[in-house]
Amino acid sequence: MGTRESNEQTGGTGRRALLGAAVLGASGAVLGPVGTARAADARHGGRGLKGLPVPTIVGHRGASGYRPEHTLGAYQLALDMGADIVEAGDLVPTRDGHIVCRHEPEIGGTTDVADHPEFADRRTTKTLDGVAVTGWFTEDFTLAELKRLRAVERIPANRPHNTLYDGRWEIPTFEEVLRWQDEQTRRRGKQVWIYPETKHPTYFRKLGLGLEERVAKLLRKHGKDRRNSPVILQSFEPTSIQRFSRLVDNPLVVLLSGANTRPWDFVETGDPRTVADLVTPEGLKEIASYAQGIGPTLDLVIPRDAGGRLTEPTTLVRDAHRAGLILHPYTLRNENPFLPADFRRGTDPDAYGDVFGAYRAYFATGIDGVFTDHPDTGLLAREDFVNN
Repeated sequence: MGTRESNEQTGGTGRRALLGAAVLGASGAVLGPVGTARAADARHGGRGLKGLPVPTIVGHRGASGYRPEHTLGAYQLALDMGADIVEAGDLVPTRDGHIVCRHEPEIGGTTDVADHPEFADRRTTKTLDGVAVTGWFTEDFTLAELKRLRAVERIPANRPHNTLYDGRWEIPTFEEVLRWQDEQTRRRGKQVWIYPETKHPTYFRKLGLGLEERVAKLLRKHGKDRRNSPVILQSFEPTSIQRFSRLVDNPLVVLLSGANTRPWDFVETGDPRTVADLVTPEGLKEIASYAQGIGPTLDLVIPRDAGGRLTEPTTLVRDAHRAGLILHPYTLRNENPFLPADFRRGTDPDAYGDVFGAYRAYFATGIDGVFTDHPDTGLLAREDFVNN
């Protein structure tokens, strides 16, 4: 997901129905079928999502709580743990136009590029969505050059055990992920679903490296650009999702950051609206004209007070459901620093807090699913929630 720590006729209710079927196909066996169907029917009403496992567990950048993120190792482990959908991956381009999976175009923190003296002169400072960023950027490397690098743990202070796997996996291309998806579907005997995100699409379009057309071309090549295709597309830039709605028939999701922030495409075009405007009933109705869901930060669902503790839920879940949108907020992590203050246990940055308590609080709001770095924990929390 982002820097977080429109074919309306075919893309409206039909694609929302598809999204429900997609998740059910990926993980319908995880929950008791009667309880699952009843919960989904009660929450989704006539939105065409009957049978959707509620809440859906999305492996955030794979099982990134246990392996370096956006690697085939992280994606594989997420499936092995039972994640309903795998966020594979955050999509950025290379200099020669290939699409690869990295959390950000800057790769100094997620690869061993700094250990390659032949690439020392590629280190530079760029302005990325209005912020000066120093490091190495995927758009300055060919795919062949990126393949010489290996992934490393992005937050070793919180996940020191993950550094055991530093250097094990290369950077995957999106096409490799699509092939992996097919292979895993055959091996497991059930459809594997993925949830890729376009990263900084306005930035890359200005560089002549437009993401949507390249991603759509790959989806068409692999026959995964249709309403029943097992790929859900997401972006923090609404115009990227609108562009996708004209290129492909896949289910589409608009990601939403903090209430006072503005999507970067809005900044570039002079659109004065903030995320707070997008989560009003009117804003949600507009999103529903070209997308089937939203991916809000958890703080838009339940805000935190000045001390970092949860307060009362907002009306976002109710309002989004009334607009016909599903909600897959981000991101639940087991480690103390990422949890609301009332669920932390001690101060160790790599110690786990009362994450099951946090899941209960968020699930109780009626969200349709959640992104998590620890899919196994999420599945246990869902089991507790559905069966109690």
